[in-house]
Amino acid sequence: MKLRTKIRLFSSVLILSMLILVNTFIYFLFYKNATDGQLTELSLQTDVLIEHLSQTTSGEEASEVINAFLPANGMVKVFSSDQRAIEFKRKGEAYRTLEGAFQTAETHEIERPERGVHVAVVTKPIIWHDGSVVTLQMSDNLVALTNTMRILFYVLIIVSLVILIPTVIGSNILSRFLLNPIEELTRTMKTNIKERKWEKIDHRDRSKDELYEMEVTFNEMIDQLKDNYERQEDFVSNASHELKTPIQIVKSYAQLLARRGKDNPELLDESIEVIDSEADRMKRLVEQLLSLAKNKENVVHERVELVQLIEHSITTFKQAYNREIEFHKNTETIHVLGNVGQLEQIIYILIENALKYSEDKITVSLFTYNGDVIYSVKDYGSGIAPEDQERIFERFYRVDKARSRGTGGSGLGLSIAREIAEDHQGKLTVDSTLGEGSTFTMVLPVMKEGPDEK
Repeated sequence: MKLRTKIRLFSSVLILSMLILVNTFIYFLFYKNATDGQLTELSLQTDVLIEHLSQTTSGEEASEVINAFLPANGMVKVFSSDQRAIEFKRKGEAYRTLEGAFQTAETHEIERPERGVHVAVVTKPIIWHDGSVVTLQMSDNLVALTNTMRILFYVLIIVSLVILIPTVIGSNILSRFLLNPIEELTRTMKTNIKERKWEKIDHRDRSKDELYEMEVTFNEMIDQLKDNYERQEDFVSNASHELKTPIQIVKSYAQLLARRGKDNPELLDESIEVIDSEADRMKRLVEQLLSLAKNKENVVHERVELVQLIEHSITTFKQAYNREIEFHKNTETIHVLGNVGQLEQIIYILIENALKYSEDKITVSLFTYNGDVIYSVKDYGSGIAPEDQERIFERFYRVDKARSRGTGGSGLGLSIAREIAEDHQGKLTVDSTLGEGSTFTMVLPVMKEGPDEK
């Protein structure tokens, strides 16, 4: 069953149920009030009759009094103690079939000897003219009440239909109002899936309700999916391109060795050196691609001491590159909450990047400021143009492709570093001036010391 049909059916059934309950309450409340009024009026009329009967001295006088006070559509019966009707008067449309009997208790009730007929009956014990105790039963056929209840029933039916029809129309309008945006959303999603488009929903000139929020969220999701898809395409394209070049170089030198390498030692040495270099570059590229994937996995964060970690990394680079690296700090101990391996990776990426693109010394700084840890690496190289400073954090983006290829860069290091920093609730930025150098800065929140720690 479609949602549109469910809305119509639910609203119609709900309103119909409420109408039935309300109309039933109105019908029986009116009936109860009307019958109570009729019984009260008949009881007063009976009391007047009893008062006049108490003054009679014979059956003829009693019969005349009863006949005088007989209701327009009623009966009066008098029952003796032996259950015999000693007096019976009928007038108008009163019913002879109405039962009665001698009783000593006073009763007021509405009886229905036939369907659609309402008879008010008042029964009271009295002293008859001969001194005996008899039962007086006065009844009145409520013809007007029967007609009134029938009219009320028809009126309630008509009113219910008058209310129900607009309800059905209103539920149809409501279902269109609610479901048209959903149907438009479904159509757009099917179009995007079938035709591989990035179509969005036009939500202009719409009230800012929940449906509007749904459409805005859908458009934002489409934008994000489109961006991720395009990034994925660029990633795959760039990765395949980066791998294709060293593979082709290795293959070319291997073919050259097969043709001329056996008789040419100089060519053999050159080919081995190039193949080894390209293999190292492919290895680094694959490792960085795997690192991007691993950084997205759930990792355990623990207490990390940054000063010792950075000092150890600087010592390693000094030994490997034989370069001058200055380290400035304003404290001997700084703790952060993070993953040791990933934080060490950021330290390595920034230092290695500075060493590649600068011939002079580099400066590493670590200090705390306003509850943050600030780790920066400054080089004195050629610098980065303003239009390139944000893009260098994109995967495979290189400012100087020829120079990057010569140094073995893949364009993934800074992208990895930024993702790790963001995973640690931090950020990674660059400040660079052409001809003066660049400073890469990572900001992380300081891990607060516990009560038992210094």
